[in-house]
Amino acid sequence: MCDAFVGTWKLVSSENFDDYMKEVGVGFATRKVAGMAKPTLIISLNGGVVTIKSESTFKNTEISFKLGQEFDEITPDDRKVKSIVNLDEGALVQVQNWDGKSTTIKRKLMDDKMVLECVMNGVTATRVYERA
Repeated sequence: MCDAFVGTWKLVSSENFDDYMKEVGVGFATRKVAGMAKPTLIISLNGGVVTIKSESTFKNTEISFKLGQEFDEITPDDRKVKSIVNLDEGALVQVQNWDGKSTTIKRKLMDDKMVLECVMNGVTATRVYERA
């Protein structure tokens, strides 16, 4: 089911990302630089392991995981989190937990686009990617 996400994706729109990053606790300078970045996501699947690479002028990151298995992640803003990703109604739903806090990143496919919904404490950012 993750096969549909495999490929290279370019960010084409972003709404409310600064407010979301502020809610997560990202500092002003990092928010400004990250908010201007237009990341490319490269998603691959190899033997049940999903890898998501994010490449941008801000920072390059990579996570690899198996669905339903918790893993350690260092986020682009340098938070050390415990993450778990599950498939829920065709969407990849990632939950990051750190310092008693939690955020959810939902990746879903709609009309040949990948839509990311980032939610924390009722603050939602929507980022839309198209295949590169």
